[in-house]
Amino acid sequence: MNELLTAVTAPADTGRPILDAATREVIGYAPVQSVDDLAAAISAAAAAQTSWAALGHAERSRLMRLVADDIDAHAEELGEIITQEQGKVAGAGEAHGAAHWLRGAADTVIEPQQLGEGAELHYVPLGVVASIGPWNFPVMIAVWHLAPALRMGNTVVIKPSENTPLSVLALVEIFRRHLPDDVVTAISGDREVGATLASHPDIAKIVFTGSTATGRRIVESSAANLARLTLELGGNDAGIVLPGTDIEAVADTLFWGAFMNTGQVCAALKRLYVHDSVYEETVAALAARAEAAPMGSGHDKGNRLGPVQNPAQFDIVARLVEDARERGARIVTGGEPAVELGPLFYRATIIADVEDGAAVVDEEQFGPVLPVIRYSDVDDAVRRANGTEQGLGASVWGADADAATAIAQRLEAGTVWINQHGGVDPQVPFGGTKASGYGLEFGVEGLKAMAATKVIRR
Repeated sequence: MNELLTAVTAPADTGRPILDAATREVIGYAPVQSVDDLAAAISAAAAAQTSWAALGHAERSRLMRLVADDIDAHAEELGEIITQEQGKVAGAGEAHGAAHWLRGAADTVIEPQQLGEGAELHYVPLGVVASIGPWNFPVMIAVWHLAPALRMGNTVVIKPSENTPLSVLALVEIFRRHLPDDVVTAISGDREVGATLASHPDIAKIVFTGSTATGRRIVESSAANLARLTLELGGNDAGIVLPGTDIEAVADTLFWGAFMNTGQVCAALKRLYVHDSVYEETVAALAARAEAAPMGSGHDKGNRLGPVQNPAQFDIVARLVEDARERGARIVTGGEPAVELGPLFYRATIIADVEDGAAVVDEEQFGPVLPVIRYSDVDDAVRRANGTEQGLGASVWGADADAATAIAQRLEAGTVWINQHGGVDPQVPFGGTKASGYGLEFGVEGLKAMAATKVIRR
């Protein structure tokens, strides 16, 4: 029996059923909480914040490390819930990763900044932080929100995605075992609850990971309380493969940069521009890997690709592929549901001979599909890569690291990787540009984003 799941599951007659992403069987029931429940949680969090802040950095960090140890101790249980709700193969890996990131925030050094003789810049708590998270990495991204907020002396009210609430509720259950009452509270509710959380007058900071459309609504809601914002929004990440690239040397990394978590990653490679001279070789190499990657239930650790998490996203993926097909694009491999595996599985798909203007290139597919676009002039590839409102991540692939870096300097994205794509680090700041959001997460900059500044002069 999964004791964590039992601890957070509501009774069937009052809860909302949550389905296994692969089998579509009910795995548990999420509590259905109201705007009144939210108001009570925010009030309690505000009352708890002063004493939590007064503990100081060292004690807060000590408690965060205890939570991290407990997450590791229960990674298999927590990972089972993640795999059921989200569909990913490496559920326990996400849990262990969350513990690692929690320790990273606990261990990051932040000191007052000396501003000359007699003046110091200090970073002080904001108050109550609202966390609104996505469904693709429910536990990991929850920790990305929670860890810096708690370290800086804030309390947190967190609203998980309606698609994956149980794993976040289980995570918060672990936090609550070690932290004072009301320092972290999870509220499982609908969009009305999320909208109220973003606009509540006692919320000092909102951190949100999700779609650009929802991010815009949060910006509008925050006008009511002037809450500070960190927004990590959608990405339509472009990669550019330069002439002279050793395709076999980079093909595995290139493929998984696009298909990690079955393509359901904000910063995954979403469209790939490849030079004429290596175009067909690249398409063939990616197709071979798509055909070889084992797909199936995340409960089978031999699989590498799982289902699309929810029916709405599955429909988006299928629509984009069909639009490409109707435009005459070449479906090199995949291009159809894997119905024998379950209702939400879609075969890993490589699309060639497609151009900008096709929906699968212009829109973020957030699924197991990669369009590969031919180019002959590098300047044109850069222009096309930048020709989107989004700017989360990008990558450049080539044998000459200096030449690749020069191209990276011209790409409009918060992070540009060279001969890799999508890797993040607890100590390296991460954030988007343009309509992919603003504010930084991770490292010292991530801690500062969860604090107010105070200058003390003597």
